[in-house]
Amino acid sequence: MHTTATPTTTADLPRNGSGLTITDPRTGEYLWSVPEAGPGAVEDAVEMARSAASGWAAVAPAERGAALRSAARALDAAAEELAALNNSETGRPYIEALAGIAAGVSTLEQYAEIGPLHRGHSLLGSRSASDYTVAEPRGVAVLLTPWNDPVAVASGLIGAALVTGNTVVHKPSERCPRLGEALGEVLATAFPPGVLLTVSGGAGVGTLLTRAAVDVIAHVGSSASGTRIASAGAQTGAHVIRENGGNDPLVVDRDVDPVWAAEQAAIGAFSNSGQICTAVERIYVHQAIAARFCAALETEAALRNHNGSVAPLVDARLRDSVHAQVSEALEQGARAVEGGVLPEGPGAFYPATVLLDCTDDMQVMTEETFGPVAAVRVVPTFDDGLQLAGSGRYGLAATVLTGSIAHVQKAIAALPVGTVKINEVFGGAPGGSAQPRGASGEGFGYGPELLDEFTRVKVVHVAAPPPYALQLPDEPLPDPVPAEQLQDRSGSRQ
Repeated sequence: MHTTATPTTTADLPRNGSGLTITDPRTGEYLWSVPEAGPGAVEDAVEMARSAASGWAAVAPAERGAALRSAARALDAAAEELAALNNSETGRPYIEALAGIAAGVSTLEQYAEIGPLHRGHSLLGSRSASDYTVAEPRGVAVLLTPWNDPVAVASGLIGAALVTGNTVVHKPSERCPRLGEALGEVLATAFPPGVLLTVSGGAGVGTLLTRAAVDVIAHVGSSASGTRIASAGAQTGAHVIRENGGNDPLVVDRDVDPVWAAEQAAIGAFSNSGQICTAVERIYVHQAIAARFCAALETEAALRNHNGSVAPLVDARLRDSVHAQVSEALEQGARAVEGGVLPEGPGAFYPATVLLDCTDDMQVMTEETFGPVAAVRVVPTFDDGLQLAGSGRYGLAATVLTGSIAHVQKAIAALPVGTVKINEVFGGAPGGSAQPRGASGEGFGYGPELLDEFTRVKVVHVAAPPPYALQLPDEPLPDPVPAEQLQDRSGSRQ
């Protein structure tokens, strides 16, 4: 497999002289550099996608679904190679990387099935007329995807965009560019030239793409970047879909097993080293079980630190950001009962960290940390925890652990987030979807509703014309010519 841009799409496009330098997050050693796409490459990619748009939109939905199934098979066949690249560039454990690719395969297969079924609705009007809606592709879609689950997220956006008839220009994260280009090569083989293009680069390339004449922009990443993208979309008229940062709370009620609750908290805060958009970032635990919960959470963190199961953060830049939040909290009175110290040795490792005595004004409680940090605040009542959980500018997801159905219903009604999870920090049925709120984004970022985001609706009204009497001349029309005479005029019939 090549490591440059997809040969059938952007390989011959001009590149900048600068490149994206990638280091091993486990050792800090140089891995490779990947050239960035120049402004000309960005412009050419958009033009290529625009040229292919009408032809791809005209392809029958069932054929587009079949192409997605071919892409899923190609992705499955390349899983080991892509997982190795994911492990190298981001430090994600190989087994977890394989699981992410398997999720990407499954997502492509799901969109291959439901995409051809995506349709408009009949409307009730006059019985002598037909009224209905038609879903049409928006056109050219720019997809800006993250590094923390790069294949699964990209596959979802690519699959939904393509199966609904859009063409795609995909920019993977600058933190895993070689993986992004390799993914583009694998998937592009299933589609005609120009339908799926991959462009590598950093924030500058992303800015050029969001300011280009495209029809839809889908972004999964930080809230700061999402705000800039929303502004660009407002100026160009592009439809914007954003799943951005979160500061997801966990509320622990007094009537649950504190050891089990600590296990859930540890899964939510430490999985993928906390580098998950819906990771548990802040914890509100009822004072009745706080001591036992905090002791169990400390044990969970220590176990992970001692057995080496905490993978490195993606790079030193993120580690510095995480440690800055932890250090600020410690200066403001928080206690680190486990972790909280920069480890010796190479790489971007950061320990699973438990912070107690946190207050509401600390950044670990108000902003996204995106690292293996569990910040805990003890609350006197469930209602206090629920109120604090609903505060802040983010609105991605929230989890509540409780045995009270009354508290379940109260939490569902009160929490201003796109996803409410009860008694399980991760999980959910296939086909689920959510609309993030506030600084966490807008629009559906996955699930069947993502097909709606990539299409626009046209309303159709078809009525019969009024009766019309054809005006005939006063003299009768001549009788038809007998067939025998026609035969005499034209000779024998053939």
